[in-house]
Amino acid sequence: MTTWKNLLSKSEAVKSRPIAELFVNDNRAAGFTREFGPFMFDFSKTNIDAETLEMLLELAAERNVQARAEAMFSGAKINETEGRAVLHTALRNLDASVIVDGHDVMPDVRATYEAMAGFARDLRAGRYTGQGGAITDVVNIGIGGSDLGPAMATIALAPYHDGPRCHFVSNVDGAQIHDTLAGLNPETTLVIVASKTFTTIETMTNAETAKRWMAEKVSDPAAQFTALSTAADKTAAFGIAPERVFGFADWVGGRYSMWGPIGLSLMIAIGPEDFADFLRGAAEMDAHFRSADYAENLPVLLALVGIWHNQFCGYATRAVLPYEQRLSRLPAYLQQLEMESNGKRVSMDGKDLTVNSGPVVWGEPGTNGQHAFYQLIHQGTRVVPCEFMLGAEGHEPDLAHQHMLLMANCLAQSEALMRGRSLAEATDIMRKKGLEGAELDRQARHRVFPGSRPSTTLLYPKLTPEVLGGIVALYEHRVFVEGVILGINSFDQWGVELGKELALALSPVLEGQSDGADKDGSTRQLVARIQTLRG
Repeated sequence: MTTWKNLLSKSEAVKSRPIAELFVNDNRAAGFTREFGPFMFDFSKTNIDAETLEMLLELAAERNVQARAEAMFSGAKINETEGRAVLHTALRNLDASVIVDGHDVMPDVRATYEAMAGFARDLRAGRYTGQGGAITDVVNIGIGGSDLGPAMATIALAPYHDGPRCHFVSNVDGAQIHDTLAGLNPETTLVIVASKTFTTIETMTNAETAKRWMAEKVSDPAAQFTALSTAADKTAAFGIAPERVFGFADWVGGRYSMWGPIGLSLMIAIGPEDFADFLRGAAEMDAHFRSADYAENLPVLLALVGIWHNQFCGYATRAVLPYEQRLSRLPAYLQQLEMESNGKRVSMDGKDLTVNSGPVVWGEPGTNGQHAFYQLIHQGTRVVPCEFMLGAEGHEPDLAHQHMLLMANCLAQSEALMRGRSLAEATDIMRKKGLEGAELDRQARHRVFPGSRPSTTLLYPKLTPEVLGGIVALYEHRVFVEGVILGINSFDQWGVELGKELALALSPVLEGQSDGADKDGSTRQLVARIQTLRG
């Protein structure tokens, strides 16, 4: 724990040091920037200096990040609470050989991938059709990782869409599926039901609704359904033919699953060739994570910056700010990835954590966020580390002037967060406007920016399938490294379970089939009012 204590002491010693002071050294930017493939990662606008970085790297070594990573890639059962391997990386490295319980799992992975690609090609070419002809729309019904990943990626890669339109339904609130289906033709719609167990209550409720909707015009509605599931008996009972069922092993966690069958909607939208580029970008980041020295390793460095800000500086939240409209769903995707993975309270041995676990992750794309919450980021009393993402080029050459404005805004925000504006500077500005005396001082103070608000920037050439794959894998490994350093299991999610169990118990109470005598007074009161309001 010596390194941990030293880092705590270091954070206390530098907490009042302006980040801008570090740039007195002309080599600051270059010394705290790393590059790999299409990515440049700049973490120079943080209060991490050379000594701090050395200690953070030492911490990663002490916590055996490399050994733990090799255990993950090799198929060891590092998800110890569930007794499972963690092999989402195998889904994007199809040439590998990975042994789990004495069995090479990769032939099955490759076979499933080829079956997916064949189905996607048939659908896109019009060889697989609906009752009314070629499929024009695909509705993916899932929740959590079965929705957030493919929905995020499909929006992100919109310039590569040359297949059917894709829609995503996740919420059990009937409004979402009603509004989604309202504009579609059931005779030319394919429904994908994404549930490993085929029992997820939200997903299956929406699937039954979609089936009833389709049955109004389609004589064999199940013929236009596809399942992403391992529960062959349940998918057969639903009526889905085996050749349209794509399964995946229990060593693929939901929030890490879009590289395989859960990504079918994305593959249909952009085609198997671009989907292969998406996988390749992730596989390249995997190889970099496994082989690069910690001091040059993007996932490790991103994780160490996060650990520094959260565990040592005490910044409880983290804002993800992509200056890329098509990454609008990335902050929500990373919310699940990080908060479900590292939102834990006990270590691997079951003992209470003695430090804070993962941060609250949130964000919006720029420049929208600038007109929403940047006020708090710049002048609020709490420090929020910001993670900017920026592509040097957009997909709309005729709108290059707008992309230039977008880039200027991104760079200006990170500069403003670091530099701030002193009282003297604000006073001078207001004096030039003719103010003086007490009013000058009062107005100037409203225009002070504390500065020294830390940020990182991930720069890439253009948002392509390969680049998106790299970004997602970068963050996956970041979460993994942070989890290893904290000594927690990043691959279970027991916190999801209790609310689900209680919801099942409450349904009969709401329907008047049970008096709910075992419920607390607040819950009973709310149930009574709901029943009154519903008549």
